[in-house]
Amino acid sequence: MQSLKDKLNSLARAMGKPEVQDGYQDYETLRKEYERKANDEVRQLQQDSKIKRIHDLHGRSDLNPRWTFANLVEDSDDVIEAVSIAHSFIAAHSDREWRQAGSHMMLFYGDYGRGKSHIAGAIAHELIEQYEITVLYRQLSTLMEMRHFSFDFGSQDNIGQRFREAHQELLEVDLLILDEVCVNETMLKKNQQSWLGNLLRQRLVNKKNCILITNHNLTELELALGKYCFESIKEYDTYKVRFSGPSRRDGLVNDENPADNPQPRYQPNQVR
Repeated sequence: MQSLKDKLNSLARAMGKPEVQDGYQDYETLRKEYERKANDEVRQLQQDSKIKRIHDLHGRSDLNPRWTFANLVEDSDDVIEAVSIAHSFIAAHSDREWRQAGSHMMLFYGDYGRGKSHIAGAIAHELIEQYEITVLYRQLSTLMEMRHFSFDFGSQDNIGQRFREAHQELLEVDLLILDEVCVNETMLKKNQQSWLGNLLRQRLVNKKNCILITNHNLTELELALGKYCFESIKEYDTYKVRFSGPSRRDGLVNDENPADNPQPRYQPNQVR
């Protein structure tokens, strides 16, 4: 009895076609090979799509690309503790029940240059990479200025419409980072307190997370934000992180000894 290969070769000779070589593969083998290649292509397309989504998320977030854990120097106890809390916060996102249980807020407070914004940005970068979380980084003072100018009904640059769109984005993004909260301010105006308090309460209802960064201590922050707004913060499952170590920003101090190179001291409005 002829084998399938012999039959195929007889048919090929009759049709003037090349004969089947020893490398012939039966249908089942070919099917599995094609399925493997198709699955590889699908996985590659999915990977390429994920890379593009993550790239787009980074682009829309307005995060400093240098704010990563790899670039962070853990040189003081407060930073080491903050990084530990940050990693716990990131890892918690793998728990679906935790993510759906409610809204969470990290409150970073301390003096300038302590690494608050850097660690907040590092958290955001990791959440984008690991969980494709949508993130938005904004300075509160910038939002307040934009809100103020949105009331200029004679403006020709559509500032009102742009602010409404920005406000909607603030409500919908998964993680909102508000930096420089009440910077150089002893107290927000009443209408600003109400706007920020309402924003935080709406995000709370929608189970959206926040990171607030401020140079105030908690007592000063409560005074600066007002009771209504501060009560909104207390409604969240809040992680308070205090930064108290040395500033990590380079100074502008002249290393020269003034006695070696004396300079006349400037006095404004001098009469000569």
